[in-house]
Amino acid sequence: MSSVLVAYFSASGVTKALAERLAGQVSADLYEIVPAKPYSPQDLDWTDKLSRSSQENDDATARPAMAGAMPDLSRYATVLLGFPIWWYKAPRIVQTFLEAGDFSGKRIGVFCTSGSSPLGKVQELLEPEAPAAQWLSGIRFEPRPSQAELEAWLKSVCQQGR
Repeated sequence: MSSVLVAYFSASGVTKALAERLAGQVSADLYEIVPAKPYSPQDLDWTDKLSRSSQENDDATARPAMAGAMPDLSRYATVLLGFPIWWYKAPRIVQTFLEAGDFSGKRIGVFCTSGSSPLGKVQELLEPEAPAAQWLSGIRFEPRPSQAELEAWLKSVCQQGR
C-alpha cells in the first residue's frame, strides 16, 4: 500500500499518461476521476458555447457526477491531483471529487496539463473545496514533459510541508 494517491481526470488521454508516469515514479496508487456521463467530442468542443464543457465552465455551481466510489482517502497522506486546464480553471468534475472526500490533513499537489494555458490561479480556485488540506506548489506540464521535469516536481512536493 502506498501513502500517495495519484488522482486524475483526463478528457483526451494526455493527463492520464502523465498521471501513470508520476504514479510509477513514486509507486503511488492510481485513481481515475470518471464522469458518470462520459464526455463526447461534441461535449468537449470549447469553441461551441452550447457544448457541455462550456456550459459547465460557465456555471460555478456545476458538479458533474462521478462514476464509481471515491477511494478510501484515509490510506493516503498525499494526493497528487491532475487534470487538464479548461478556460484557465479545473474542469468542474475536479470540484466534485474534492467535495466528495475528506481531505483534512492531506497534502495535495496539483499537476495540470495544457499546451498553452498557464497554471495561473487554477490551484487557488480549488483550495476552498478542501480547506483543511495542506496545498503544495502546483505545476503545469507541457503535453510531454521530460523525465527530469517530473522528477524535479515530485522532489519538490515530497519535501514541502514535512
